[in-house]
Amino acid sequence: MKLSVWGAVGMIVLAAACTEMTDGNGAVSQGHIDTLPEGVVTIAAPYQDLTAVRIDPEDGCYVYRHAGPVETTYLPLVTSEGRPICSRAL
Repeated sequence: MKLSVWGAVGMIVLAAACTEMTDGNGAVSQGHIDTLPEGVVTIAAPYQDLTAVRIDPEDGCYVYRHAGPVETTYLPLVTSEGRPICSRAL
């Protein structure tokens, strides 16, 4: 009996962990930049997805959403030479 109660509690916790954060209007809140500065678009390496870009609050550098075969994660937005693109000097 105790095992089934703990199993049910565990399933509820797992289901709650899979939900996305939303803003007050019910839209998913990702903090993406609507329009990137022209200079950023010009110097960004061509293989990166510029439709979902945001600024990392820890270092001020741009990151983009990369949808890989296993998971979706944010990677640093870089130039063709591999240098990170930042909104402030490092």
